[in-house]
Amino acid sequence: MRTVPIWVDKVHTRDNSEQQIYDLCFSADGIQLIAAAGNKVLVYEALSGTLLHSLKGHKDTVYCVAFAKDGKRFASGGADKNVIIWTSSMEAILKYSHNDAIQCVSYNPVSPILASCSSSDFGLWSPEQKNVQKYKVNSHICTCSWNDDGTLLALGLANGTVTIRNRSGEEKAKVERPGGNQSPVWALCWNINRTDQTELLCVTDWGNRTLSFHLPNGMQIRSEKHLGFNACRIVPYRHAGGDYLLVCGSNRQCQLFSSEGYALGPVAECSKWVWATATKLNSTVVAVGSEDGTVGCHQLIFSTVHGLYKERYAFREHLTDVVVHHLLTEEKVRICCRDLIKKIAIYKNRLAVQLQEKLMIYEQQESEQLHYVLKERISQNFECSLMVICTNHIILCHEKKLQSVNFQGVKEREWTLDSPVRYIKIVGGPANKEGLLLGLKNGQVSKIFLDNPFPVELLKISVPIRCLDLSSSRQKVAIVDDNNTCSVYQLSNGELLCQEPHANSVAWNIHCEDMLCFSGQNWLNIKASNFPCHQQKFQGYVVGFYGAKIFCLQGYSMTTLQVPLSAPMYQYLDRKLYREAYEVACMGVTEADWSQLAHESVNALELEIATQAFQRIQDYKYLELMESIANQKRLGGPQANLNHNVFIGDILAWQGKFNEAARLYRKCGRSDKAVALFTDLRLFDQAQEYLSSDSTADRMTILKKRADWAQNIHDPRTAAEMYLNAGEILKAVEIIAANGWTSMLVDASRKLDAKDQASTLRIISDHLRRLGSVQLACDILRRLGDTAALAAALVECGAWTEALALVKQHPDLSRNVYLPYARWLAEQEQFIEAQQAYYEAGCLEEAERVLNTLAMNAVALNKYEDASHFFWLFAKHRLQLAAKAESPNETLKHVTQFHALERKSSAYYAYKAIHRFTNEPFTSSLPEALFNMARYLLHETLHGPLTGISQFAVVYSLMKHAKTLGAYKTAKHAVTLLQNLKIPAQFQESVDLAVLSIRAQPYQDAEDLLPLCYRCSMSNPLYNPRGNCCIHCGENFIFSFISFEILPLVEFYVEEDISAVEAQQLIKTEPPKRPLDVKNGGEDYQLYENDRQSTADPFASYFYPHQLRDQTSKIVLNRDALLQLKPTEVIICRWPSPLPSQYYRNFLPDVALKHCKHCNKIFHADDYELHYLQKNQCPFCRSNRSSPTF
Repeated sequence: MRTVPIWVDKVHTRDNSEQQIYDLCFSADGIQLIAAAGNKVLVYEALSGTLLHSLKGHKDTVYCVAFAKDGKRFASGGADKNVIIWTSSMEAILKYSHNDAIQCVSYNPVSPILASCSSSDFGLWSPEQKNVQKYKVNSHICTCSWNDDGTLLALGLANGTVTIRNRSGEEKAKVERPGGNQSPVWALCWNINRTDQTELLCVTDWGNRTLSFHLPNGMQIRSEKHLGFNACRIVPYRHAGGDYLLVCGSNRQCQLFSSEGYALGPVAECSKWVWATATKLNSTVVAVGSEDGTVGCHQLIFSTVHGLYKERYAFREHLTDVVVHHLLTEEKVRICCRDLIKKIAIYKNRLAVQLQEKLMIYEQQESEQLHYVLKERISQNFECSLMVICTNHIILCHEKKLQSVNFQGVKEREWTLDSPVRYIKIVGGPANKEGLLLGLKNGQVSKIFLDNPFPVELLKISVPIRCLDLSSSRQKVAIVDDNNTCSVYQLSNGELLCQEPHANSVAWNIHCEDMLCFSGQNWLNIKASNFPCHQQKFQGYVVGFYGAKIFCLQGYSMTTLQVPLSAPMYQYLDRKLYREAYEVACMGVTEADWSQLAHESVNALELEIATQAFQRIQDYKYLELMESIANQKRLGGPQANLNHNVFIGDILAWQGKFNEAARLYRKCGRSDKAVALFTDLRLFDQAQEYLSSDSTADRMTILKKRADWAQNIHDPRTAAEMYLNAGEILKAVEIIAANGWTSMLVDASRKLDAKDQASTLRIISDHLRRLGSVQLACDILRRLGDTAALAAALVECGAWTEALALVKQHPDLSRNVYLPYARWLAEQEQFIEAQQAYYEAGCLEEAERVLNTLAMNAVALNKYEDASHFFWLFAKHRLQLAAKAESPNETLKHVTQFHALERKSSAYYAYKAIHRFTNEPFTSSLPEALFNMARYLLHETLHGPLTGISQFAVVYSLMKHAKTLGAYKTAKHAVTLLQNLKIPAQFQESVDLAVLSIRAQPYQDAEDLLPLCYRCSMSNPLYNPRGNCCIHCGENFIFSFISFEILPLVEFYVEEDISAVEAQQLIKTEPPKRPLDVKNGGEDYQLYENDRQSTADPFASYFYPHQLRDQTSKIVLNRDALLQLKPTEVIICRWPSPLPSQYYRNFLPDVALKHCKHCNKIFHADDYELHYLQKNQCPFCRSNRSSPTF
């Protein structure tokens, strides 16, 4: 950093004495500089220093000036206690006063508010207000400053206090400096914190002579920085992305400080105190005003301090930071030095940073990318023009001398050259033996080694050297001289290889020995070997060339420019240098360039280069060709390389030159390749020209290809016929099937042999099934004898009749047919048939699940008649399982479940009428029938309720009809039962009325309603806690399953040695007749009478209480007793195994009964016949005369 005075003016009074400059400010556009000098306001032209105006308006010394940010007006204040507002045309438009001298003024940066401060108060003025708002303070105001967004105003007081106010004048925070009245705050400003971009208040005082930093809330951050002088003014200076501070005062200087408070160097020096300084927006110009009357503008010049080694670039930022930038990965790391950086050098993992009083050496950690740690610190101030770092040394250059200093600061070696050194480039080498290339002012190029005290002269030119670079192999050197000429020399003999004009910098390509680039006159030139240069527009200096990336310095920043190396590659290609062209392409060319390189290489049979180029562009078609040619060479041995025409023919074919390729194939004796070529191109006629007479296989191949072609052009019938002729049956079948040509499929199948081409026939049958021709598909499967596939075909097509007929012939296919048949039936909502199909398929659990689901769904939907039917089917299913059971326990289990399900079925059958009575307005059942049903259900549910059967409905129906029929005792018992049940709201009133009516009746039942037991001939109560049986003898009542009246039936058993068949025969057999002597008129007659009429009733011994036999025991009859029974009085209920048959005797033969052989339920004959005539089915099991029995 250095400063250059632009202009300086000395202001004097009338008596030629020095006129003190108290304040300075630039106009908003930076064209004018306003100065407070004596009682005048001076206006200078900022660029030239010409005094434009000397404004008079104050009667005493002017202490302060400030320009508005909008550039329309500026203000001045002085000892005359007045503030004058001036326009940009230098006219005074407003004046207002304070009670004391005006010490400072400041315009708000975002609004036209002006803050003016005196010894006792401060005021806020704006053009919109007529009056100035003034606020008292308790001390003399020395300085003021607005923050960047204009929301806070900081006031520095003479008592060491800083008060922070808002735009309304209210105090928001306060800062008190140590020392109080002994530490007046004469300078403060707002600046930006570089780390987090927050606002900081920078405060200086005269008592402590320090610079401190505070947040807007007054809290101090960072440590105070000692200035060593009284600061009269501090202003922010922002340039090139950096935030700095300009501080001037009693040290007679204006100094530049970093935003953290570190001194960076002087900007201007004067003979007396410097009271004022100002900065020009977005400029390097700084104005300084001194007590000796000096006012001037100085320009700050920030030189570029940087270092480059290959892809690592280190540069100075914000004057105090070092940034190491990896130019390839764009990774950056910052090193904060907190001091002015003078020099930077980088080499491998070493970084040297020269500060004002010391030299810092950093080392990069091997384990982490771009992480530097401090290695050594040399506390010396080295004066040098150039600095280079090596592995263990620092090389310092000052004019003609070079010094080698180790990391401890000890000088180890010194070289004195013939001329000042203009350029140094380290060329590497072992540690402590590195070599350096030097470019001297006298045109000499020298080389030194750290372990050699003698420089080595490589060559010399007649013009001073500006910069130079060494090629990667260290065989060539490129030099740019002061004539802007770039020269390339061979180091071994000093031969000049080439020269190019208009160059200001040069760099060799690190990856290519024969390529360099240089810049000059806004052009970038890339030169390969001795070919002409390739140019493109460019501004800056080339400092590095890394593959296809050029590192260039543009102004203060280093940029990486990606350049395609197409031009050098084509230069090599034009000269048939394919290997060199490939090396250039590897550094960076476009995909089109790679394609051009690949095709030219393959045309020249440079197969290795071509393969690598095609791999780059991922051209798999040509890669396949390259691999094919390589395999042919490898398999053909030495002879393969003798005939290149085949390979050239392949290449021509891939390039679309088919006729030339075919002629080459024929010339080489490879007509087969020509045939294959034209066949693939669908040029079948041309392929025929290259066919030999005995090539049957080739003819078949052509035929197949023609079929493929016909298929591709959407001529499927022709393609199918050609495939059939060519023997490609499967392809033909697929085409025919895709178009739905059933007849062609059948014709094709008839030509096939069932043994040799079974798989093809199966495919044809599958297609026929898909097309709906089930019978034709089945015919094919019958030819094959594949019954399983035939069954699957019938199932798939839904031909259930044929499928079931097939099952009868082949029972082993039952599961394959019945299982899908059951699922289909379930989808069609034919659940009963589906259940039977599941049973036939052997899926017993699924069959039971269907029945149980149907039954429970019917209950849920209040379809109790259907529920009864489903439970009956479920019971029959259990009985069938019992017949197939393999163990007695399993048989007992199924039989028990049968009885339980049969009872459920009977209960739901009886409940359907009860449900209709309670839920529908009308019912077809008689009161006596409903009364009997209610009694039946009440007794059946004594041991637990059934799902879906309302106990309230049963008891309510019993109560209602008992009252109607005169069974008041039963009705009152029903009322008692109702008290324990929840009565629906709609029945509450009806129940209450019935209860009142029943309570008035006698506690007895009508005798004609009492059930009679036909075994013990005793009456039973209407409510029996034992259930549906005789309360005396325990005989189970047999109910008519329409009216639910008790039938005059008594169950009896036969002896164990009598089979069911024999018992039936005995009952049907007439008993033997016995003789009977009769005398009539003296004549004797012998008559025979039937034994049934004379023999005692075999049941008599079980009916009378005076008999010793227990009345609750079973009635067991022997053969003689069975002979005595009349067949018309006996009902036999035949059950399938393992249940035995049941025998009942009708004790009232005049009562006609009807027995259903399908469910073994017994009915009054009249009721049954009426129902059967109406619905043609049994009331309970829904079977008719054609239904199979057990």
